[in-house]
Amino acid sequence: MLWVDADACPVAVKELLFRTALRLQIETTLVANQSISIPKSNLIRRVTVRDGPDIADNLIVDQMAAGDVVITADIPLAARVVERGGIAIGTRGELFDDATVHGRLATRNLMEQFRAAGMETSGPKPQNQKNLQTFANQLDRTLTKILNRWDRQQGQ
Repeated sequence: MLWVDADACPVAVKELLFRTALRLQIETTLVANQSISIPKSNLIRRVTVRDGPDIADNLIVDQMAAGDVVITADIPLAARVVERGGIAIGTRGELFDDATVHGRLATRNLMEQFRAAGMETSGPKPQNQKNLQTFANQLDRTLTKILNRWDRQQGQ
């Protein structure tokens, strides 16, 4: 199953996810604290949660299963997903796994400390076509691996 932390997910990424879900017949759930538009499909659903810190993140972590794929730009959520045995992919195509997510989380926390101390830091650059292509490639590699593993298990 695909889970999407949808509040900050770029429209182009969501559209790519919709096409992928329909093409590969993968259940996809978008979680947000605002109403979002989704195509009519039994495979794609949205869950709207109340506004508040980590409400959407908590729902995703509580509902996901080991092996599920979560799309998020939120590093703390990615770390929680990996800890629960899931696979997290950033909206720019970063694959977060046990080897990478902890370093990214430490860097994020350090930058947050700098900002809290009054230091000006630049935010992320706007999403561009190269980021979208990197995301599409990473999603394809990840889902291909998962689906091949699932097919092998079904054949046994």
